[in-house]
Amino acid sequence: MKDVSEKNKKSNCSNCADKEKCESEGFKCKTHELNDIKKTVAILSGKGGVGKSLVTSLLAVMMRRRGYSTGILDADITGPSIPKMFGGDGYKVETGEFGIYPARTHNDIKIMSINLLLDKTDTPVIWRGPLIAGAVKQFWTDVIWGNLDYLLFDMPPGTGDVPLTIFQSIPLDGIIIVTSPQDLVSLIVKKAYNMAKTMNMPVIGIIENMSYVVCPECGKQINIFGESKAEKIAKEMGIPFLGRIPIDPYLAELCDKGEIEKFNKDYMDYPLDAIENISGR
Repeated sequence: MKDVSEKNKKSNCSNCADKEKCESEGFKCKTHELNDIKKTVAILSGKGGVGKSLVTSLLAVMMRRRGYSTGILDADITGPSIPKMFGGDGYKVETGEFGIYPARTHNDIKIMSINLLLDKTDTPVIWRGPLIAGAVKQFWTDVIWGNLDYLLFDMPPGTGDVPLTIFQSIPLDGIIIVTSPQDLVSLIVKKAYNMAKTMNMPVIGIIENMSYVVCPECGKQINIFGESKAEKIAKEMGIPFLGRIPIDPYLAELCDKGEIEKFNKDYMDYPLDAIENISGR
């Protein structure tokens, strides 16, 4: 068994962007030698369309507002949306002697996304799973993030190659699961949670997006997708429920304009407190 284990470790390291940056145990890849990243958090959903990129962006904006140096690693290679939310259609990363430098937003949030490397932002990335996973690892090993209090990973939907690669290869301090009120999504959330549990990944909690809409006339909350189930699911799984985000036309407008850094509401206060309280490595 020992020989097989050692062989597997060697094979895994040989597939990394730079095998010398992989630790000799646990399959974990070291980040760039010029980086000092204190805490890493992945934002995960079991399916697409529930708003994980929105949650990732809001967390980064509000953490930066609290004074933390923050970065976003856009791990959704085939469906990147982070640059657009930050008005980054014109952003480009820079390369230097020591590696790749991420783009910086107006409020100095560092972002790295495949869209920042393409000549045209609407060019599709038609890659197979291993190549996609390898690109995500290079965003960790080859990008010069510098000193960061928090690096957030905007994960692709599902429980496939990229989440598995990140869980195995990158030292994460915890994950946040994003859901929406529908019954089907609740089932998918449990799959994401069970994957994290299988990989011994600490779950910080659950955030429910698109929970309700506020009537502009009377101020009543309308549950257009049905009653919220996230709090019940969180209780069943024994993990914290971190709050609800409504369908907010103002927030949608900011995202469309690339001005999410202007967001000024308090939807993310409790999730931020939870992230601040994680122990780190």
